[in-house]
Amino acid sequence: MTQSPKDLTHLLSAEAKSRKNSPLKECFVYFGQPGLTFLGGGLPLADYFPYNKISAEIPTPGFEGGIGAPITEANKTEIEVYRLKENNGPNQIELARSLQYGYTEGHKEIVDFLKEHTKMIHKPVYDEWDLICTVGNTEAWDSTLRTFTSRGDTIFVEEYTFSSALETVNALGVHTFPVPIDEHGLIPEKFATILETWEGPIPRLLYTIPTGQNPTGSSASLERRKAIYELACKYDFLIVEDEPYYFLQMEKYTTDLEARKARHVHSHEEFIKALVPSYISIDAEGRVLRLDSFSKVIAPGSRFGWIVGQKKLLERFLRLHEVSIQCPSGFSQSLLNGLLQSWGQTGYLDWLIGLRAEYTHKRDVAIDSIHKYFPQEVVTYDPPVAGMFFTVSIDTTKHPKFATDHNSDPAKVEEAIFQQAIKQGCLMIPGSYFKVTPPPDHKLTVVDAGSANQIFFRGTYAAVPLDALQVGLENFGKALRVEFGLN
Repeated sequence: MTQSPKDLTHLLSAEAKSRKNSPLKECFVYFGQPGLTFLGGGLPLADYFPYNKISAEIPTPGFEGGIGAPITEANKTEIEVYRLKENNGPNQIELARSLQYGYTEGHKEIVDFLKEHTKMIHKPVYDEWDLICTVGNTEAWDSTLRTFTSRGDTIFVEEYTFSSALETVNALGVHTFPVPIDEHGLIPEKFATILETWEGPIPRLLYTIPTGQNPTGSSASLERRKAIYELACKYDFLIVEDEPYYFLQMEKYTTDLEARKARHVHSHEEFIKALVPSYISIDAEGRVLRLDSFSKVIAPGSRFGWIVGQKKLLERFLRLHEVSIQCPSGFSQSLLNGLLQSWGQTGYLDWLIGLRAEYTHKRDVAIDSIHKYFPQEVVTYDPPVAGMFFTVSIDTTKHPKFATDHNSDPAKVEEAIFQQAIKQGCLMIPGSYFKVTPPPDHKLTVVDAGSANQIFFRGTYAAVPLDALQVGLENFGKALRVEFGLN
């Protein structure tokens, strides 16, 4: 039995509260009504759109040869979307509609598919939840900040986080306060200490990447998510779960090759059950905003995502989107919807299951290479169980020049390794690029989760073929050996 969400509109920013409904937009509910001549909007005739049809070849569900195999005559499905509705099959978003000024929340066909998908995967536990479409999680995050924060406010973020998300915050004049994380994500006990000793109003938002975290690759357990959610309820803030990597959850790493061969998700039910439950799935009060995207499972350039949350809060996003993005790209909506309608929910799950297998293998190759090529005397690593990233931690005190040329400064060791790795032919990103610093005038002491002399580098196993991945990691291993004077 479901329940109503809690009224959390007091957490809205002054900007969001001031937004009015657009009377012009409200008139569009009458657009297309039979017997009504609509002269109310600046809509060009669809006759003037220079596109009669768009088509794409996509792999047929079953995905013979695996995800990423070449699309051939034997395994392809062609989707075609025509300008006029009567030329299309059922549930297509015809070009006369998608290329017009569209519905800000997204066209009904793709919204309905995503709602069914959300019910199947996340099973929201309260009434009056909804979703609206975006142009990807970066835009969704920017809109979230504008909807709930004002210049000078502070938000909670993981102590290392996605650098572009930080730049979005900084540009809006919002401060960030770091919450400690480890290989299992946010640490509830340390977050509780921060909240208990906080001076002044509690920040309205916690921004977290709970699955396959960028940059650390960590993933939060259900127990930790429940503990963090309880803190959100107790201290009255919203959780923004940025989840582009959610479906890139993998099998645990093992060196046992026979055990690897035996790993396999056999059914949709098994796949869904294997997913760590999301924050939105345990949210009884409507205080979670889930940012979802096709960027990591279909294509980044589709620039299409969606936000799941309670209707009353999402309505404020709609008012903002009406005067900013207007609506996601019509081309993207028609083509993505065509793919989803062709595959259906079962075909889309088959695709996600295939991605799980691919990323598990890529992760295995990366960790195997780290074990083979990196000097174990100075590095440690935790094989990720989700996402695209892995990190390698390095004890800078073991660098032969740590106390001399580098003045016992871990940042100088980090820079030396970075430059040496480029010289050897591999670029990985220094962890300091993702470091969150609190406002300089904040009185609260930051709770540190790790050693000040530990640094890390972030790599990805998603961006290159496996042979290039192995060569790159071998080269980074050479750089470490050179820097640390190891054979």
